[in-house]
Amino acid sequence: MNLRITPEQSAAVRERLAHLADGIPETPADADLAPAFPDPGIASGSWVDASGRTPGEAGALLYVHGGGFSGRQPEAERALARHLSRATNRPVLGVDYRLAPQHPYPAALHDVAAAHRVLVDQGVPAGRIVHFGESAGATLVLSALLTLKAAGEPLPGAAVLVSPLADLTLSSPSLADNRGRDTVTREGLEQVCAQYLAGARPDAAPQSPLHGDLSKLPALLIAAGGAEALADDARRLAAAARAAGTVAELDLYEDLPHVFHLALLAGPTAATDTFLYRLAEWTERNAA
Repeated sequence: MNLRITPEQSAAVRERLAHLADGIPETPADADLAPAFPDPGIASGSWVDASGRTPGEAGALLYVHGGGFSGRQPEAERALARHLSRATNRPVLGVDYRLAPQHPYPAALHDVAAAHRVLVDQGVPAGRIVHFGESAGATLVLSALLTLKAAGEPLPGAAVLVSPLADLTLSSPSLADNRGRDTVTREGLEQVCAQYLAGARPDAAPQSPLHGDLSKLPALLIAAGGAEALADDARRLAAAARAAGTVAELDLYEDLPHVFHLALLAGPTAATDTFLYRLAEWTERNAA
């Protein structure tokens, strides 16, 4: 659905995103941080739990951060995980996947898939797991879903993809149409993709998910800003998933930029409140 955002609401989001440059709030005391995987050879990450429930009771949300496959901001990720935990009322496992260029494709994909397997092995019902990824993290979620499906392994109940980079050939018209309206540029994405792929094909799955078989995936909630360079990646992904028979809903937030949801780290807005409501409703409906 197209979500109308007033100029005032758009300005509030952009102002809060700008404020994030001043620093990320510390993770609050009600978020429970604990190492996730004692064996670093499997994967690495940590739990953030503001729900007061165990993964066995509530299920879990697997959070895959963005950062162009090559960077991360641990404080921001933990702060966002706390919001995700509160919205979905379940513990959140943030995956600290290996980063390019030292670890190009498929290292990060293997780490995300391994984290899902660990949750299942620890007794969390697969159908009560939600995958959540933003930007490059959304790419990795989709790649992991395709990999797990191909291996015949249990899939999560639902996945949430924010500002996904779905086509690494960079063929979406919005890359040109929204030039100057977003912080993300085609030139920047070309560098991101080249560094991550390190010679792998940009027109093949699972590394470029839009080129894969999107049938028989869990229900997908796709959210993007209408002003972002990757808006058409989100549109094309939703259309292709539906054509393949997968349940996919697209929330397009008018006039908002790439990873607009991060504005909630600097304070609530009408747009981020709507985003959290949709996240809560989607996970309850599809992975309860």
